[in-house]
Amino acid sequence: VQLQASGGGLVQAGGSLRLSCAASGSIDSIYAIGWYRQAPGKQRDLVATITRSGRTNYADSVKGRFTISRDNAKNIVSLQMSSLSPEDTAVYYCAARRIFAAAYDFWGQGTHVTVSS
Repeated sequence: VQLQASGGGLVQAGGSLRLSCAASGSIDSIYAIGWYRQAPGKQRDLVATITRSGRTNYADSVKGRFTISRDNAKNIVSLQMSSLSPEDTAVYYCAARRIFAAAYDFWGQGTHVTVSS
């Protein structure tokens, strides 16, 4: 499984940004795709996940502001981020969890999101 994240950039507080994660390879082996983020000096945290059936899960800090969705035809998982604040500044990673895997075991490269105040 290969994952390609894109869409990061610089945005002002209150603004919006859309990240995309393009999956390729053994697509049928993927159970879920998630977005994680890592701010400078902090651990990598879960942002949102979506399963192959479309079930979603969000970190409390992004509920109501971020929306994860998937385009099965294009094998793309998107993260629509709204009402961004400087606290959302981080490197965002997409990851895939395969069927029967206990954890997310494939990771894409990060995409930087910077929110200015």
